[in-house]
Amino acid sequence: MRRGFHGRLRRAPVQRRSAERLARILDACADLLDEVGYEELSTRAVAARAGVPIGSVYRFFGNKRALADALAERNLDRYTTRITERLPVPPDGDWRGLLDAALDEYLAMKRTAPGFSLIDFGHQLPAGAPAGGANGHVADSLVDLVAAHVGRAVDEELRRVVLIAVEAADALLRLAFRMESTGDEVIIGETRELLRAYLARVLD
Repeated sequence: MRRGFHGRLRRAPVQRRSAERLARILDACADLLDEVGYEELSTRAVAARAGVPIGSVYRFFGNKRALADALAERNLDRYTTRITERLPVPPDGDWRGLLDAALDEYLAMKRTAPGFSLIDFGHQLPAGAPAGGANGHVADSLVDLVAAHVGRAVDEELRRVVLIAVEAADALLRLAFRMESTGDEVIIGETRELLRAYLARVLD
């Protein structure tokens, strides 16, 4: 079970003003990642960009790695929310529609969300991530959506299939964005077809 980005904090916000300050800090972190990269990122620069005292940053985060980790977790929370908002209620069992939503929302965030092109869900951060890695977090988030959408229980087979799909998509989409800054459309199309063929073995 994922903790969500609040699980990354030294102290979770309680009051609305505190939550708004946290959001400004994470927004500032995202903007600065696009401008200066992770290596040049500093908590002091984030505080200045957010317009808060440096102590406000340290109230939530022990260092810039914790700050970037929380941003990655927030990205994942927003990603799963965006997918869910696209799905029909009640679920129609069309896993291909779910796959398209997952790919399309990732591409949209990759192209437009501040800081996402560097961090997305955390896999491009420096060494030290847990063994499951960011793709494990993504798979954990998606497997429940898949199970609910197609009307089957979450089991080890489904967990394995979703993780493999996430790992394959991650590798291929990184290639697509190395080839073209906005994503090579041919590689993106091939990725979609590859995932459909693979998932059909289990979900059809």
